[in-house]
Amino acid sequence: MKQRLLVAAGTMAALLAGTAVIAQSADSSPEARYEMDVGTSAGMMGQSDTREMTLRLGSRLAATGGAPKADHFLPDGMRMGASVPLASPEPGKPEEKYEKEQREKFQRPKGRLLIFWGCGAHAGPGQPVILDFAKMAAGQVPPDLFSASIPSEIGPRPSNSRTYGDWPNGKSRAQVSRQSSLIGQHRIAGNYSPEIAFALNQDFMAPPKVKSSSAPDGSTPLNWGAVPAATGYYAWAMSAKDNGKDSSDMVWWASSASRQFGGDLWSWLSPATVNKLIGQKVVMPPSQTSCTIPAEVKAAGGEMMMGFLNAFGPEANFAFPERPKDPKIAWHPKWTAKVRYRSTGNFMPGMPSVGEMMMGQRGDDQDGKKPDDKPKACKPKLGSFLKKAAGLGNGC
Repeated sequence: MKQRLLVAAGTMAALLAGTAVIAQSADSSPEARYEMDVGTSAGMMGQSDTREMTLRLGSRLAATGGAPKADHFLPDGMRMGASVPLASPEPGKPEEKYEKEQREKFQRPKGRLLIFWGCGAHAGPGQPVILDFAKMAAGQVPPDLFSASIPSEIGPRPSNSRTYGDWPNGKSRAQVSRQSSLIGQHRIAGNYSPEIAFALNQDFMAPPKVKSSSAPDGSTPLNWGAVPAATGYYAWAMSAKDNGKDSSDMVWWASSASRQFGGDLWSWLSPATVNKLIGQKVVMPPSQTSCTIPAEVKAAGGEMMMGFLNAFGPEANFAFPERPKDPKIAWHPKWTAKVRYRSTGNFMPGMPSVGEMMMGQRGDDQDGKKPDDKPKACKPKLGSFLKKAAGLGNGC
């Protein structure tokens, strides 16, 4: 059961990514493009918050003086040493490691996917949309399921760069910690791009702290505090039900007011794109701090649910030379750099704390009721999947 659910979730992610529209730019191509994706994730069930950073350097120049080499020199506040190396793909292996691994692990899943959307006590008309996993894997997806209006903001990649390097990689053991700070000077130097330098005054975003509860009508209200610098919010949740005979239903819910999925809704989005999606009611505005998961979602997937809330953040852009103020003047930058911010909260309605899970019993529930004296064993199938996805090991 656990393996089928993981495969189903991966298939859904692959399908969503596959429907993205690549944003195009009319600007002259710079010699080098740099991108930093930085994020914060709220700790799952009492665990500490974590911070992440992904670095990508793409250039239309060839490396000089040997193999490609580049480093990102960091401010002292990052607490990761003076610099981290940007590793380039091995010759003859241009694809990204993640994409290659996903292709190798891909399996045709079994069962069904039930899709719900929208905030409210009850699901709207036409829900759920029911998909057969096997048909989805074969490319049989209903029309208008994934929205082409949500762009995928593709930055530097091996496929669109003559020379490329990124971090994290196997050449560095440095890790972003809870104490790391982005504030200060950043410099990228290598043998296949001009030197890039900029200063950041926006640190990692705070993660949204999501509280979930159970309403008498069976719906699941969500509430969170406003996140400073957030430009908008997007929530999604999944659960599953074992139907026996090697078959299961996976239930998927998203906060979008319309049946729109795809693009980078799980990832980083520019403020301009977020603002557009708020107007389309795909993304919730930064002023919104609550959303209710319809009762039909829990009824279809069972009590155990795992969900996430993206808080999209600001974006910092740098270039040399800077873009002319007069749009009539042609712009030919040597390099551009972009820093994208995001934070993610999580919620698991009905799930006990880490300590209680290790003890095999629940504590007081959200209604203040006392637990039974006899320890309750955790569910060995769906529970294992959710705990593994939350980073809590293999579960029971």
